[in-house]
Amino acid sequence: MSFQSPITLEDQQISISVLKDQLEQFADCQKEQFLEHQPVTDLVLGRSHYMDKLLERLWQHYDFHTLPHIALVAVGGYGRGELHPLSDIDILIVSKLTLPEHLEAKVSEFITLLWDLRLEVGHAVRTVKQCADIAKDDLTVATNLQEARLLCGCQETFSLLQNEIDSEDFWPSDVFYQAKVEEQKERHARYHDTTYNLEPDIKSTPGGLRDIHTLSWVARRHFGATSLLEMSRHGFLTDAEYRELVECQDFLWRVRFALHIDLRRYDNRLTFAHQANVAEHLGYVGEGNRGVEMMMKEFYRTLRRVAELNKMLLKIFDQAILNNGVVQDAIVLSDDFQRRGKLIEARKPALFQARPDTILDMFIHIANDSTIEGVAPATMRQLRTARRRLNKFLHQMPEAREKFMSLCRHPNSLHKAFSLMHKLGVLSAYLPQWSQIVGQMQFDLFHVYTVDEHSIRLLKHINGFSYAKNRDKHPICCEVFPRIQKKELLIIAAVFHDIGKGRGGDHSEIGAIEAYDFCIEHGLSKPESKLVSWLVQNHLLMSVTAQRRDIYDPEVITEFAKKVRDEEYLEYLVCLTVADICATNPELWNSWKRTLLAELFYSTQRALRRGLENPVDVRDRIRHNQHLASAILRKEGFTAREIEVLWQRFKADYFLRHTHKQIAWHGSHLLKHENPEHPLVLISKKPTRGGTEVFVYSKDQTALFATVVAELDRRNFNVHDAQVMVSKDGFVLDTFMVLDQHGEPIDESRHKAVIKHITHVLTDGRPTKIKTRRAPRNLKHFKVKTRVDFLPTKSKKHTFIEFVALDTPGLLAKVGATFAEHNVNIHAAKITTIGERAEDFFIVTGPNGGKLDEEQEQQLSDSLKARVKELIPE
Repeated sequence: MSFQSPITLEDQQISISVLKDQLEQFADCQKEQFLEHQPVTDLVLGRSHYMDKLLERLWQHYDFHTLPHIALVAVGGYGRGELHPLSDIDILIVSKLTLPEHLEAKVSEFITLLWDLRLEVGHAVRTVKQCADIAKDDLTVATNLQEARLLCGCQETFSLLQNEIDSEDFWPSDVFYQAKVEEQKERHARYHDTTYNLEPDIKSTPGGLRDIHTLSWVARRHFGATSLLEMSRHGFLTDAEYRELVECQDFLWRVRFALHIDLRRYDNRLTFAHQANVAEHLGYVGEGNRGVEMMMKEFYRTLRRVAELNKMLLKIFDQAILNNGVVQDAIVLSDDFQRRGKLIEARKPALFQARPDTILDMFIHIANDSTIEGVAPATMRQLRTARRRLNKFLHQMPEAREKFMSLCRHPNSLHKAFSLMHKLGVLSAYLPQWSQIVGQMQFDLFHVYTVDEHSIRLLKHINGFSYAKNRDKHPICCEVFPRIQKKELLIIAAVFHDIGKGRGGDHSEIGAIEAYDFCIEHGLSKPESKLVSWLVQNHLLMSVTAQRRDIYDPEVITEFAKKVRDEEYLEYLVCLTVADICATNPELWNSWKRTLLAELFYSTQRALRRGLENPVDVRDRIRHNQHLASAILRKEGFTAREIEVLWQRFKADYFLRHTHKQIAWHGSHLLKHENPEHPLVLISKKPTRGGTEVFVYSKDQTALFATVVAELDRRNFNVHDAQVMVSKDGFVLDTFMVLDQHGEPIDESRHKAVIKHITHVLTDGRPTKIKTRRAPRNLKHFKVKTRVDFLPTKSKKHTFIEFVALDTPGLLAKVGATFAEHNVNIHAAKITTIGERAEDFFIVTGPNGGKLDEEQEQQLSDSLKARVKELIPE
């Protein structure tokens, strides 16, 4: 394509308004060309060329071209000739000697004009010596100068600068290499060493453009290669690797260009606010969030390819630059493999192509030897080539199947082997279904990793259950996992649990069928295959039951136990469930979830041991709780008669749904409470069931539940569970399980203030005013359809409601107020937040007690949906 100077030859005077118009026209033209699928390379280089012409014309306008010994130099990305729509234009004005004051003033005018044109200009004015001196102490400056390109001015001055940069004592290549590697490590650490961030930075995230730049900078400093093409000519990139890097760079450039035309200010973060528009600009379309998910899948896959090439090529540079080609002695491991230092390597140049199953042998060696940290670069190259030339998936080879199962049974396979198999593309080469989930993301705030990355992290968490150091965090799993006899069944279930995602339909059902077939193909027995298939089919069962059902109801435990069937299934399931939660989002696991799952596990274990034909006697449990609570209260000095009089006011449900310690704690304060007309608010000093218990005793009043949760919401507390009861004489006995915004129990220093504020709003007596906090920035980019489902139940006394909505601040208070408007009584609530989704469960009764009828259900559903709409951010 051809490019024209922004200034015509007839322009004698430079007008800011004219230049601005021309820059805007150029930007609009480039945007139009991009949306018409013009090659992004032409656009990026074209913008740089356009700026060259503009700066050259302005340089002449200020008569700098008449001055000796001064040059205008492009550095950094602009020096490479790469400019995206919002890229900084980094320039250096360099001279032999310090500029006199009148010239400094003129330079200042020149820079000010560029700013007036609203160009993002990074600039420096230095002598050649100053450039060299500063760069010797500053890696960033040294890197930018490496890419210096003369725009206009004195060639001699620029040559002096180049001589300084090219001199041997200016950042020797070994020092420069080590500094750039360390810089990359620090940069990667800022992104948690993963390419899978929900809102990734196109330049700086691992596998991003900076990883390609790092390769170029190192190659330029040591080999004098000024481009990726030159690197391939020097033999440090194969032609295939060169083409792959160019392809990856082209895709990342297109994403970056699309982002920049969607932004007003410079940024390289692919945030939720812009992902949908960027996907549309790039031609990714589909129902709902399908377009975004397709684009992000390609994006993450590209990051993986860049990261793999970056790692391999830096190892090659390491050998060439730091070791000067000196090769360490090898330790032979087998006929096919040897260890050199901390890396494993193939002993034959075409081993993997001749016998593809030996790929798995390499990972068995890695599992056998914990000192092996990675794969030698030449072997990585061989593996990449063999992977691409496979004419069938590895699992179709009987020898490979046998070795894969050996790995699954190996006690050390989860330490490093499986994660390396994933990073090096071997799991994708082994299993076609795995290749489909690589880079598969979900456009939500809950799943912070792609499906493949999540599954690998799940395996790492399972491995963590072997270590005593994790016993405090995962007591049940650390007790159960070591005694599981066939750990390979859990590993296979972990591999398959989400493998059906992204293919439409129920991913659990898809995965269960494929897991069963896989197990049979790999020689497992039918009972073993059924167990794995059941785990995949039901991998969400335990977390859903614990977090969204009333696990203190014996019927819920019985139903769950019927689905689990026996203790072996229960033990496998709890390990898979906990690892799944921890691997989904690092913020998810807390003491509250640990306690819920522990209670469900032990309650189910007791039910299975007792036999499902022998359900728990509710009356026995009530008597047991009363007996233990009474003993505690009598020790405190209360008489049996005082205790009996108090308890006669409470319904049987109260004693069933609270522990004996809770009953004693409540009773002690209630018996001391002097004014029954005045509310009593208690907060547990020690965490209860992993959270802080807030107990409210008060004369019943309209919207009491909504009033309390609104007040807790104002304090940035999250209600996770609520038991709402009314005594026989009209007093409420409400228990709220509360965590702070970090998922921790409420700090004791805040207890007094919380008690004071709740007491005040209950005493005030006026209808509650729900003051909501501002919704988080990210929420407005997500759409969650509000659902109100009335669940089928055998009970004629209660209605069970499942409520799903966008989790906006004040939502629970609004729901509570809506229930109050319809005279619907809440008896229990389970509050679950899954990213941007609230998935809550309520047990309610109608205005006159008992179940809601169809008309009441419809009216309540309509009102809840209308109230949620009021809260959704515009």
